[in-house]
Amino acid sequence: MALKDTLKQKIEEFRPRTTRLTKEFGKIVIDQVTIDQAIGGARDIRCLVTDISYLDPQEGIRFRGKTIPETFEALPKAPGSKYPTVESFWYFLLTGEVPTAAQVDEVVAEWKTRQAVPQYVFDALRALPRETHPMTMLSIGLLALQKDSKFLAYYNSGKFNKMAAWEYVYEDASDIVARISVLAAFIYNLKFRGDKQIAIDPKLDMGANFAHMIGQSEEYKDVARMYFILHSDHESGNVSAHTTHLVHSALSDPYYAYSAGLNGLAGPLHGLANQEVLSWTMEFQKKYCANQEPTKELITKALWDTLNAGQVIAPGVLTEHGKTKNPWPNVDAQSGVIQWYYGLKEWDFYTVLFGVGRALGCMANITWDRGLGYAIERPKSVTTAMLEKWAEEGGRKLA
Repeated sequence: MALKDTLKQKIEEFRPRTTRLTKEFGKIVIDQVTIDQAIGGARDIRCLVTDISYLDPQEGIRFRGKTIPETFEALPKAPGSKYPTVESFWYFLLTGEVPTAAQVDEVVAEWKTRQAVPQYVFDALRALPRETHPMTMLSIGLLALQKDSKFLAYYNSGKFNKMAAWEYVYEDASDIVARISVLAAFIYNLKFRGDKQIAIDPKLDMGANFAHMIGQSEEYKDVARMYFILHSDHESGNVSAHTTHLVHSALSDPYYAYSAGLNGLAGPLHGLANQEVLSWTMEFQKKYCANQEPTKELITKALWDTLNAGQVIAPGVLTEHGKTKNPWPNVDAQSGVIQWYYGLKEWDFYTVLFGVGRALGCMANITWDRGLGYAIERPKSVTTAMLEKWAEEGGRKLA
């Protein structure tokens, strides 16, 4: 059974669960909102739904219920590799099922038919000043593809059906995840290799082909596979995933939605953090370890210096500071360092790599958003005066 057919069956089986929860249990309280949450960015308020991934405070990220080691163990591996292909992971994210080798081959073949990027997109990127940030180029490149959106064409056809809309989101989502690594490779070569482009190798899976197109080593093929999978989805509340969900909830097509998500990912408190961790590590080596071996005391001092300067730091000192109860380093703690170690040292490109991987989770999520007919997202706002009144009264009086 083809991926889209399997996904259709999964969505139709899932819809009654969502409908029942809304109709029979819609008024059941699952959380409460405090003033510090309202002012502090809605952190930890349980108000988004996704079955794609869950961030467990002890075990880390779970993809479709599986830990990272379980995910890598379960999925079929790329030929000659210990790592699964990105295509196999895409099947898994969409359906929750571990694909067979034959099903993976179908997805790999399908992506080959979708991965061609029109020449006008490359021309548009070449027209930008060379000093343009790679993330700006990636967002613009994605928007340049938007005119061919199949979801948009379906919406404008006059035959729009809410329950069938997911099929056209799936088409756009599949095009995006198949094309975005090709777009990213073009940007890398344009920015950092004097526009010396390397053609697609039709024999390679997505991760291996990306490594090939940017002129990296054979070893880097597994780095790319691993990297894109690990960065794919970390629940729905992070800026890139939430922004994509929010924009698409207005029925903006997936190109508009993920371009917006990429713009959020570019922020220093989100995807840019991988670059800043590497910068911190190198500065630490230069400042504290020029003439001595690093010690726990030295590292602790460096972390406190960073924290006292108002910058983002690591777990142990945060606990001592009292800023967090259960801190765990996220993927940014290692991702930039990994790229540097394996030879990709252009820092400004690291968030583009993140964006390639994050497309998988964002596109899987909005495909399911439409499959389940989720409404436009529209939180209710309150004023500071209202918060002050409720604070004096010990809380808002509910009807």
